[in-house]
Amino acid sequence: MKLIIQIPCYNEEATLAETLACLPRKVRGFSSVEFLVIDDGSTDRTVEVAHECGVDHIHSLPHNQGLAAAYMSGLETALCLGADVVVNTDGDNQYKADFIESLTQPILSGEAQLAIGARPIGSIAHFSPVKRMLQWLGSWVVRKASGLDVADAPSGFRAIHRSAAVRLFVFNRYTYTLETIIQAGYLNIPVISVPVGVNPPTRKSRLMRSTLHYIMRSAVTIFRIAVLYRPFRAFSITSALLFIPGAALFLRFLYQYASGDGSGHVQSLVIGATLIASAAILFVGGIIADLIAANRTLLTEIRARQLNEQIAQHRRGMVSEVARLERQAS
Repeated sequence: MKLIIQIPCYNEEATLAETLACLPRKVRGFSSVEFLVIDDGSTDRTVEVAHECGVDHIHSLPHNQGLAAAYMSGLETALCLGADVVVNTDGDNQYKADFIESLTQPILSGEAQLAIGARPIGSIAHFSPVKRMLQWLGSWVVRKASGLDVADAPSGFRAIHRSAAVRLFVFNRYTYTLETIIQAGYLNIPVISVPVGVNPPTRKSRLMRSTLHYIMRSAVTIFRIAVLYRPFRAFSITSALLFIPGAALFLRFLYQYASGDGSGHVQSLVIGATLIASAAILFVGGIIADLIAANRTLLTEIRARQLNEQIAQHRRGMVSEVARLERQAS
């Protein structure tokens, strides 16, 4: 069993060496542990620091593409390198590496295919009361949207089995944390939360520029993901919100008309009919979106099979190269 610990990095030269020094080279249940740095178009010495620290693999993106793209690129690279389990951690050493073994054990035991590190939000000193509330609220919304019991949805400290990794694909460019959980619930991938510890902050968060920015981006992200993976439910709820007041106004007009006073309440008829028509359009849109979502599920399975084949070809190539080198050495 091979474990690859991946670290998405963008200009992390100041903290990467400390992060790598804390990572374990031996983890119970794995025959080998390797480090993979995903360079997301860094403009500082991140790559040089990674080389100096003896990182096993470095995958560089041609330009800065964002955390979500770096995470997905890292997963595919790790799988091609033969990873059975991939652990993702941050380049700023936010998460305590001592908990990697705890994070991977549910994967090895077959209890889950995706394990998410749950930070002690209530006791983290550098988290303000507002940030703690936002973390709790965001996790609650994701639990409702995904149907999964996840304690800390925004946590990037997570372990994933290769069979789950090939089925995930992040469409959102802001962050991968929320979408992968909702997608896992949609695909019936077993998920578990594992308590983990954190280190004191080494720099300010790049995702949370301000409280208002974080709220707006997270709300838009969750809404888009919910519509993307649960389109019929999202459209149906919106349709119902329009249909109920529209039907009430329409019935009001009919009651007034039956009472002989309909001429003065035409506005109820117009507004009610408009709301009902809008609700009907949204409902039909939900049906169409649900059919598109079914096709997306099929495409997900096709992508997973293609990725598995690419991984198998890459591994066969690596085995052939090792055999060739051994023959030359003999």
